[in-house]
Amino acid sequence: MVTQHKLNQSEQLDWLQLIRTPTIGPITFHRLIAKYGSAADALAALPELARKAGRQSTLKAANRHDAEREIKKADQQGARLIASCENDYPKALAQIPDAPPILYLRGHANLFEKPSIAIIGARNASGIGRKIARSLAVDLGRANVVVTSGLARGIDAAAHASALETGTIAVVAGGVDVVYPPEHDELTSRIAREGALISECAMGRKPTARDFPKRNRLISGLSHGVLVVEAAAKSGTLITARFALEQGREVFAVPGSPLDPRCQGANRLIRDGATLVETADDVMQVLAVQHIGVGEKDRDLFGSAEYPDGFEPTAELTASLRTKISELLAFTPLHRDEILREIGSPPGPGRRCIA
Repeated sequence: MVTQHKLNQSEQLDWLQLIRTPTIGPITFHRLIAKYGSAADALAALPELARKAGRQSTLKAANRHDAEREIKKADQQGARLIASCENDYPKALAQIPDAPPILYLRGHANLFEKPSIAIIGARNASGIGRKIARSLAVDLGRANVVVTSGLARGIDAAAHASALETGTIAVVAGGVDVVYPPEHDELTSRIAREGALISECAMGRKPTARDFPKRNRLISGLSHGVLVVEAAAKSGTLITARFALEQGREVFAVPGSPLDPRCQGANRLIRDGATLVETADDVMQVLAVQHIGVGEKDRDLFGSAEYPDGFEPTAELTASLRTKISELLAFTPLHRDEILREIGSPPGPGRRCIA
């Protein structure tokens, strides 16, 4: 890779042109930089490279005006480009073979300097699974560990929300200016203000199915370990765990009921050698062995919410809440107050049962 330095505006455009050129991915990009010394020289060499490779047509670089528009849009959306040769690029991520040459960041780059653990899991997580994810995120945050995840529904969202005050990094599959899923609008905004929101995709790009595995390699690459809380036997969560193993990261998993399909993947990871986790201490012991510095930092993360006096749920809201409650139920008992908090219906005097 190129010598560590901050790109000037012209170099930023060169890097964007090169990585946005068809058939050039991160690995090829880094090889070209290593061979030619700069993105500008690599761009100039593309026609000759295409000829030597026997291509019938010239390998045409991405349009420079498109690169200019991409950076301008990032500026307008409060995002900035970080190149892999720059000092504030995540050091852990730079170690993986296919590290993205550029990242877009909304938020605070200083979070990249702290130890990180990814907490990931099922989108249709049970209430107890979300409770465990929240508890682990809080305790890891108190120990000065940043919580990284993918901003998906379920476990990801629970982990992010609980680590906002101590530090959380969200890796998204589309542009950092695109909210996905739509219901995470407020959470996304808070992470951009208080944490870090990153992506290797162009601004404005809406995520497609093929973008999520690419995002998953960044989640594990940013982290010292990946902690799985509920995962089905076949799920994207296990793709992230596989990336973690390939990248030399630790894999942790919370055991669950063998009767719950949402726990089969996590249980299998433990059977195959993942570290069994019951509390954050189990993670911290592994980090200590790796000589990763952590410390104690107490935070009170949870407030309370109440409905206004005289509030009566509509039939539509009632049906929606019933559906949410049924998704939360699992083979492990869950206190009523935990269920109410998950569905956004905190307990109060005289609260009418809607389930």
